[in-house]
Amino acid sequence: MDEGDRVSAAHEAALPEPMSQVLADYERHLVAERDLTPHTVRAYLADVAGVLDHAKRLGQTDPGELDLRTLRSWLAKQQTMGRSRTTLARRATAARVFTAWLVRTGRATQDAGAALGSPKAHQTLPEVLRADEARDLLTAAAELADDGSPLGLRDVAMLEVLYATGVRVGELVGLDVDDVDAERHVVRVLGKGRKERTVPYGRPAARALGLWLRHGRPHLVAEGAAGALFLGARGRRIDQRAVRTLVHRRLADVPGAPDLGPHGLRHSAATHLLEGGADLRSVQELLGHASLATTQRYTHVTTDRLRRAYQQAHPRA
Repeated sequence: MDEGDRVSAAHEAALPEPMSQVLADYERHLVAERDLTPHTVRAYLADVAGVLDHAKRLGQTDPGELDLRTLRSWLAKQQTMGRSRTTLARRATAARVFTAWLVRTGRATQDAGAALGSPKAHQTLPEVLRADEARDLLTAAAELADDGSPLGLRDVAMLEVLYATGVRVGELVGLDVDDVDAERHVVRVLGKGRKERTVPYGRPAARALGLWLRHGRPHLVAEGAAGALFLGARGRRIDQRAVRTLVHRRLADVPGAPDLGPHGLRHSAATHLLEGGADLRSVQELLGHASLATTQRYTHVTTDRLRRAYQQAHPRA
């Protein structure tokens, strides 16, 4: 039994049979029909189980009886427990998605969550590298790889691809050799919801990838690696934790640079694209954002930078 099964089983054991059955059916829907990642499935199940447990404590046993008052009471309880606005917003969304599914599948006659409001999450601006800090990061990594070691070549290639494409770390480690089109300088990425997109990369990333594929990967690849593009020290597909460790370690060598992980490089790539004149829709497509609103937060970063530059440079700022 894996972690997701244990979480689901624990929830179901504490709920009345009609609720535990619906929770199990909903889990199958999330996995088989929506094809969500195990982490996302666990998060949805935990939130929905919390709703059902709250309803049970109020004397309800049938999920189809969920009403707006119960949902609001559940959210209010979360607030009294000190949950952040971001968490409350996420849980309200999970409840709305669940109640819509109940109606769609005939398990409820009314969508209790349709009128459920939620506090807007605070939009914190992501911390990003300056363009010169990103350049210093990649230059320092390349200098360390001058000895031609397979791991050094791999590290440079991963950093170049992360910054050049803005891919998520999960997307990076999921890349196969066949996903790289060296002639067109594009990489095929499988993103959230199994949505595929094609992302371009530039000449520095192309050089780093070429060196890794010709002189690094052949010396590391082990049985069981299949077609994985990036490999760990033991020759199999690298994991996300190793990539995060690499990014933190390399950024620590850049004077004044913030301590960011791979997602910080993604934020930096998006910000630098917009600062360089790329249009919002193109950046949305490159990053694989489902909503343009997600991409728009990077315009706040660039505007904030512009304001700071103005205040520092203009004599009458």
